[in-house]
Amino acid sequence: MKINLPENVVNIINILESSGFECYLVGGSVRDILLKLEPKDYDLTTNAKPEEILSVFSDYKTFDAGIKHGTVSVVMNDEVYEITTYRIDGDYLDNRHPEKVEFTTSLKKDLARRDFTINAVAYNPRLGFVDYFNGIKDIKYNAIRCVGDPDTRFKEDALRILRALRFASVYGFSIEFNTLNAIAANKKLLNNISQERISSEFVKILCGKKCDYVLRRFKDVFAVIVPEIATMFNFNQNNPHHSKTLWKHTVSAVKNVENTDILRVTMLFHDIGKPIVQTIDKNGVSHYKGHPKISAAMTKVILKRLRFSNSFIDKVTLLITYHDLRLKPDNVEIKKVLKIIGKDNFALLMTIQLADIMAQSNYKREEKLIDHQNTCRLFDEIICSHQCYSLNDLAISGSDLLHSGISDGKKIGETLDNLLNMVIEEKVNNNREELLSLIKDVRF
Repeated sequence: MKINLPENVVNIINILESSGFECYLVGGSVRDILLKLEPKDYDLTTNAKPEEILSVFSDYKTFDAGIKHGTVSVVMNDEVYEITTYRIDGDYLDNRHPEKVEFTTSLKKDLARRDFTINAVAYNPRLGFVDYFNGIKDIKYNAIRCVGDPDTRFKEDALRILRALRFASVYGFSIEFNTLNAIAANKKLLNNISQERISSEFVKILCGKKCDYVLRRFKDVFAVIVPEIATMFNFNQNNPHHSKTLWKHTVSAVKNVENTDILRVTMLFHDIGKPIVQTIDKNGVSHYKGHPKISAAMTKVILKRLRFSNSFIDKVTLLITYHDLRLKPDNVEIKKVLKIIGKDNFALLMTIQLADIMAQSNYKREEKLIDHQNTCRLFDEIICSHQCYSLNDLAISGSDLLHSGISDGKKIGETLDNLLNMVIEEKVNNNREELLSLIKDVRF
């Protein structure tokens, strides 16, 4: 099988080979090519030592990308390529990083240190594929299998546990039996991994096409990362709107929404506060009054711990706060919500509410869907016809109030807000003359 590689990659390989060294494309780029996907980047490995790489590419811009671990970055035609010397990793005392690395001239030894067989295939345009660990076969049969002993691989670097789940989610691969058992045995080692690295893999897992399978099958692994979700696993919602446990409903909602990080994270945590606020009425039916607010508060704590950005946290918690708002297809009601959360967030709210409905029971589903469809239609009409729902759309501004004799800043803000509410409630037209006249005739 001949692979068409980018010209820069071929040039790098040719330059190293013409200097007497070996060079192979390796890792995720080879895996993606075999999966008929476009690689995001091209990593190369060579028996040349770092100082030899620098010498070979002395006519090119180079910089240190981890030279003590054997990696040199080479800039070719404004593109950056990492070239790493064949190496053997030392002991992993922190379950994440080797204490030292030893350079080797053996490609096989270098590939033997890698995490999964699907990432341990090398390729050279002249020599073809080098596959010591049957990675091509595992790619063909959609299998995730550790290189060597899986228990050792995960004890070396516990983040590999989440990488295995990420590949299962993103590519729809299955995890082979021994690797599966090693994940279960070593999952608590994830407590030794930095929150930033965990959150990065976590989001990629959530955005995968098979995230529902991974969330169901490996929920105990996720409970190591986010212990708060454990109460959801066997929680019977005991309500006609829900035929699934809280966790199964949550997983369905995650799967139902499009795979962006904001939407998937929102759906994962939208109901996490339900077990805390549960009440049971005289008929034995459970209710969850106030759960969006509690869910949002819990989510804020979780996402801060996982080192998500403040802007991401603010967006997710806002959507969770409003996710259970029972909107009716009414122009005034929709504009009142638009005033608070804005157009973009309202569109996201409609998306997550639909995902939530589709993850619920059939009870009143058609009625909910009709209301949702009509609400979306009215929302589109409001936006397309440029109806007023924010101060930016109001026909007058603070300077108009100043000219009319209102000088107090607080009073100006209150007056504009009152006028906006009157326009939203369709008590007055959004007309400059009409609003100015109202200011003169009415005391706010």
